[in-house]
Amino acid sequence: MKFRTTNLFAVVVVVTGFVSSAFADVYVYKDKNGVLTFTNVPNHSGYRRVLRETSNPTSSSTAVFNASYDALIRTASGRYNIDADLVRAVIKAESDFNAAARSQKGAMGLMQLMPDTARLHNVSDAYNPGENVEGGVRHLRMLLDRYEGDLELSLAAYNAGSAAVEKHRGIPPFAETRDYVRRVLRFYDSYRGGLQIVQPIVQ
Repeated sequence: MKFRTTNLFAVVVVVTGFVSSAFADVYVYKDKNGVLTFTNVPNHSGYRRVLRETSNPTSSSTAVFNASYDALIRTASGRYNIDADLVRAVIKAESDFNAAARSQKGAMGLMQLMPDTARLHNVSDAYNPGENVEGGVRHLRMLLDRYEGDLELSLAAYNAGSAAVEKHRGIPPFAETRDYVRRVLRFYDSYRGGLQIVQPIVQ
C-alpha cells in the first residue's frame, strides 16, 4: 500500500491517516523532485521508517488529557494541518493542561509560549487558552515546515529554540531538551494508541 504527496505541509496528517487504516511500520521516500512516497512495503533502500508499530499499545506511558480545551485544540490543529494528538502531547509535556502555568524562564500558558514567541504569533494574552493554543500550534507548524517535517528536531526547537538546534546540527545535548522530546513522543504514542514516531522525513 502506497501514498504519494508533494505537500510537506500535510505530511503529519497524511501519515496519521495512513496508519489509522494500516497498523504496521510506515516508510517514506523523497525523490529528486521532492515528492514523498509513503508505504508499508518498502522496495528499495532509499526508504526510511517514519512510524513504528509498538508491540504493547497499552504501555505504562499512557497519558490523560483535559478535554476542556479539546475544541480549541481541534480547531487550531485543523487550521494548521497538525495531528491533534501531537498538540495534546505538547500541551501535556509543557503545562499538564494548566492554562495559568508559568515557568521560571517566563514561558506562559498551556503551550508555554515565551514572550518573544507570543509576539511573533500576535498572541496578546498568552494566558487566554484560545490565543495560546492558536499561537503554539502556529509556532509548531512553522518549526515542522522549517525542519521539513522532522518531528524530533521540531520538538527540540520548540523547547530549546531553533538557534540551538542549528548550532548543534541536531537535537542539542541538553538533558532537559532530550527528555522533553522523549516525553512528548511518549505522550503522543499514548494518545495515538500505541504508534511511536521515529525519524519522520528523508533528508
